[in-house]
Amino acid sequence: MKHQHLFQNKKIFLVNSASLKDVRSFSREVFEKANIDQDLKDELVLAIAEAAQNIVKHAYQNQETKERMEIKISLINGELEIGFYDKGRPVDQTKVRHRSIDDVKPGGLGTFFIQQIMDAVEFREGEKPWINHLVLSKKINY
Repeated sequence: MKHQHLFQNKKIFLVNSASLKDVRSFSREVFEKANIDQDLKDELVLAIAEAAQNIVKHAYQNQETKERMEIKISLINGELEIGFYDKGRPVDQTKVRHRSIDDVKPGGLGTFFIQQIMDAVEFREGEKPWINHLVLSKKINY
């Protein structure tokens, strides 16, 4: 029988750019335990940091806030799911798209990188008290 990898970690972060460092180290720690290939680990951490940055930037428009966001990472039988929960402005999915790639100013490519790295990116209705629930998923081959 195939070895079952099963874990779930979640953590609450303050919604601000200063938290992004914590978001990265939390993700990295979770992936260290999961024996995920180093390159993939770096990409996943990047995708998570970009998604968290998008929450700070768009859901809260970079405003000072005491609000928190929750990040939940679960891996069940090679299916990785990363959930982001926040109480910011509801996401307007029609507006979620990246800039054109040949437009090389910094920023705004986060969505592109996330879509490159992950298999699926979907917005779900947040369960109370959350408003937004973003789910990134990817199949992991050990």
